Amino acid sequence: MKQIDWDQAITLLSPHSYALLSTLGTNGRANLMGVGWWTIVSWNPPQVAVSIGQAQYSRECLDAIPEFGLCFPSERQARGAWICGSVSGRDGDKFAMAGFRPASAGVIRPPLVDGATVGFECRVVNRVESGDHVLFIGEVVGIRGTPESPMHLYSIHYNKLVAIDKDLRLDDAPGQE
Repeated sequence: MKQIDWDQAITLLSPHSYALLSTLGTNGRANLMGVGWWTIVSWNPPQVAVSIGQAQYSRECLDAIPEFGLCFPSERQARGAWICGSVSGRDGDKFAMAGFRPASAGVIRPPLVDGATVGFECRVVNRVESGDHVLFIGEVVGIRGTPESPMHLYSIHYNKLVAIDKDLRLDDAPGQE
């Protein structure tokens, strides 16, 4: 093995499962953020963690209203998902920018993304500061999904999205610039 840098290591580790984090601002407007830094952290109770940059608007939303949706966009939602990972929602409606319809969650206040393969409804149970990010651990209190849309998105070093299904079929996700 030879010495490599952080950027090269992250590239070699691609693809990363890509999700959309839905939150609510104090103004009541829903926000979406593209995230690749998420993981399952507990089976029982079911919990997931998302890592959000200190300066991000989504971090402000989670500090104010500690609930989030973690939605896994389907292949046909690639264009909107790319937009959500490319612009800030601080001054605009990312649901509208991305062309997504909000879907009512069953338990949490933030909406889910209509048509996403899976949407976890989460309540924050722990918050851990780590360098320039904050790790929000959420207990999964509801799960919704669109089983007929099995191909969801993966990020190739945050430069491109591809779709992979449960049978490992790989397709370039359409509609990225």
